[in-house]
Amino acid sequence: MSSDSAADATTPTDPTTADADSTTTADATTADATADATADATTTAAATTDDDAARGAHRPHLRSFISGLPKAELHVHHVGSASPRIVAELAGRHPDSPVPRDPQSLARFFTFTDFAHFVELYLATVDLVRTAEDVRMLTYEVARDLAAQQVRYAELTMTPYTSVVRGIPIEAYTEAIEDARVAAERDHGVVLRWIYDIPGESGLEAADATLAYALDHRPDALVGFGLGGPEIGVPRAQFERHFTAARAAGLHSVPHSGESTGPQSVWDALTLLGAERIGHGTSSVQDRRLLEHLAERGIPLEVCPTSNVATRVVERLEDHPIRAMRDAGVVVTVNSDDPPMFGTTLNHEYEIAAGLLGLDEAGVAALARAAVDASFAPDDVVARLRAEIEAYTSGVTAAPS
Repeated sequence: MSSDSAADATTPTDPTTADADSTTTADATTADATADATADATTTAAATTDDDAARGAHRPHLRSFISGLPKAELHVHHVGSASPRIVAELAGRHPDSPVPRDPQSLARFFTFTDFAHFVELYLATVDLVRTAEDVRMLTYEVARDLAAQQVRYAELTMTPYTSVVRGIPIEAYTEAIEDARVAAERDHGVVLRWIYDIPGESGLEAADATLAYALDHRPDALVGFGLGGPEIGVPRAQFERHFTAARAAGLHSVPHSGESTGPQSVWDALTLLGAERIGHGTSSVQDRRLLEHLAERGIPLEVCPTSNVATRVVERLEDHPIRAMRDAGVVVTVNSDDPPMFGTTLNHEYEIAAGLLGLDEAGVAALARAAVDASFAPDDVVARLRAEIEAYTSGVTAAPS
């Protein structure tokens, strides 16, 4: 989970986003206007982080390569992926919500100052998802937006607790996401899997409920069990029994840790929650022994650069520790977290990572393969996606310049 938009103003007009939002001319116009307004309203942080060389802004060939590259997304939130068009539609369905519908007001509303403020605004968006039809529409549209960026496989972080407490029965929630998943794979070729996420700020009651949803109402596509929300004041130890039970049921452990707190949070996720991947793990670079442990055990980090700057976890993009992670031998995957809320896309996060890591096309393709290999996708999906990446890379590099 992350924050206040630190991406540059070109991000929301990424062609992949425009394509995904262009079912009708009116929809496309609304989406573009809202995205532009959001970018304008949130560029204060970006102004301190813009480093054109790091971002690959002067390498259009690399941008083009990334836009066509088959990819997997491992750290992206369900509600946090609602595009401005979707948010406006939901707000129209529920006019008692404080979330505005027009582009300029929506942009101002989603200009946040820190992680706590981000959580507050994030939950305001959560409150727009009140019916099973809202859940289905949101899920399908998010999948469509991902497919438009050549995302072939995504593990979407779901927080069913926040929907159930707003009156959606877990049975209806499960049916809605599964129906949307099947339709999205049929219509857009994107394979979705779910990670059920405990909202840490809601405490043990939410953890108990989320575990029950995962074990007693398990959807076909559920592969992981996670923990999100604020870390400060939410110690990982209290959730140990929930993760133990989830792992015993065959679910993978993928908690957020080391995002807004120090490396001890990552250690706790590893030793108490049995983490197989770490969401963010930004502060891991503060502990050399932790980096060595992650590298030796092959435990991937789900890195979300724009998110980290937007929530003020990292001051500037050029200060992001992704290079230190990579240089220490840690498996790094690149992700978008809550992309529309930050004015970014997965494609743009790949551009940023390429700049920060000094990558060419071959290096970017290696990042894409790392995400596939770190995923919990079925073996046949892994093999197919790796083959697609190889074929695409070979075709592009073999083409005359």
